[in-house]
Amino acid sequence: MAPSLKTDADSSAVIVAVANVSKRYGDRMAVDGLDLSVPKGSCFGLLGPNGAGKTTTLKMIYGVARPTGGNVKVFGIDVAEDTRAVCRRLGVALQENVLVDSVSTRENLRIFGRYHLLGEAELSARIEELLDFLELRSHADAPARTLSGGFKRRLSVAMSLINRPELLILDEPTTGLDPA
Repeated sequence: MAPSLKTDADSSAVIVAVANVSKRYGDRMAVDGLDLSVPKGSCFGLLGPNGAGKTTTLKMIYGVARPTGGNVKVFGIDVAEDTRAVCRRLGVALQENVLVDSVSTRENLRIFGRYHLLGEAELSARIEELLDFLELRSHADAPARTLSGGFKRRLSVAMSLINRPELLILDEPTTGLDPA
């Protein structure tokens, strides 16, 4: 018997499902009737001109903005109904870096890991992994305010990975990074 193909009806095949989603800010329609399905295990990008609603769509997916109409599900969970359950499993790097400027790269990672309730042993190991993975070790003890734009961006990406997310959302991920 041949294995069956998963369909959109099979929630395990789709990690993000956006159905007829709209978002209005006063008189301005930011997103209008968007349908989107992102399969599990894929790399997916939203491309479009400035003001097209890309960031607004991402905000609705990670639960910061509520749709004016339609439905957003992540991991099969309605984001509006259980934002916490979704956020526990996400990693998000915002368009703008969100760092504590007065503390080191290492301490920024520690603070963010505590937000995700990581135990001390797991958190310490994860920080060391991410310092190496994103080539931040040379700046591990430098205050965030002293980092170049590219190193700040690397730190933001590292922070988004601290909890080993099942879904990683990056808004303008390459801004400030060198091509390598």
